[in-house]
Amino acid sequence: MALELAGIHMMMPTPFDTHGKVDETFLEPLVNLAVEAGCKGVVCLGEMGEHQRLTEMEREQIVRTVVKAARGRLTVTVGATGQSDYLGVQNASLAKSIGADAVMVAPPNTRKPNLDSVYSYYKAINEVPITLVIQDFPEVNGVFMPPPFIARLHNELANAKYLKLEDPPTPPKVTAVRALTGDSLGIFGGLGGVFLLEELTRGACGTMTGFAYPEVLVSVYSLLLAGADQEAKEVFYKNVPLIRYEAQQGISLRIRKELFFRRGVLGTPDVRPPGPSIDETTKQELTELLAFLGFD
Repeated sequence: MALELAGIHMMMPTPFDTHGKVDETFLEPLVNLAVEAGCKGVVCLGEMGEHQRLTEMEREQIVRTVVKAARGRLTVTVGATGQSDYLGVQNASLAKSIGADAVMVAPPNTRKPNLDSVYSYYKAINEVPITLVIQDFPEVNGVFMPPPFIARLHNELANAKYLKLEDPPTPPKVTAVRALTGDSLGIFGGLGGVFLLEELTRGACGTMTGFAYPEVLVSVYSLLLAGADQEAKEVFYKNVPLIRYEAQQGISLRIRKELFFRRGVLGTPDVRPPGPSIDETTKQELTELLAFLGFD
């Protein structure tokens, strides 16, 4: 299968102004950054996009603005997770009608998740004629999907062509899923790119993540694609300190937004309240780390 979405896809944060209102003026600059970095696509309304803190009207306007800004330059994947089959279908249908290329869908949060209900959920969303990226992120929804179940979704649901794998440890699970699906399922990593190198060398087709310097990830991907494995390792290992620092549990989104703010593509680094903040020491550590790695 030709993997139309292979490569690095930047997870977009949602810009807010100082009053907590969505600031749409920074959506196009974020898309432009992804283009300039060499990304193949962008993803909006994921966990990094704070989709659960947005109104339906805000979600729709964000998708419309991103699709318009990216048209002809990048693919657009839209987070369409819903807390019911009906909402998942509605979210996916809206993304399709606006012009998105794909939807990314995680299982809904349920008190007692079971794979039969998860399968029915994905089967319903599969009826929407749009490429489906299965998001495997049990930390968020409490749903563990073993490799054979993921392979079943892919084999039985025609639109389930991709997986965003965020169930650590991710490298062994990439290997396990790949063994069951061959080359027919495109596997993306995530989780800030912490294991990008290992995921790619085990058969992932790219990553969908919000690391604030996506050009680094593009370089690693491009070098591996060209067979320059040693050079890819050098780029990756050099930047692991920033990838690691950015991925701190609980405050990773706020750190990423701080970096995007410093890059001039967000008007504020704020997370919509109630959300995490970072202290001045963290900001200073970031400044020192960026200087050490040679980032402007």
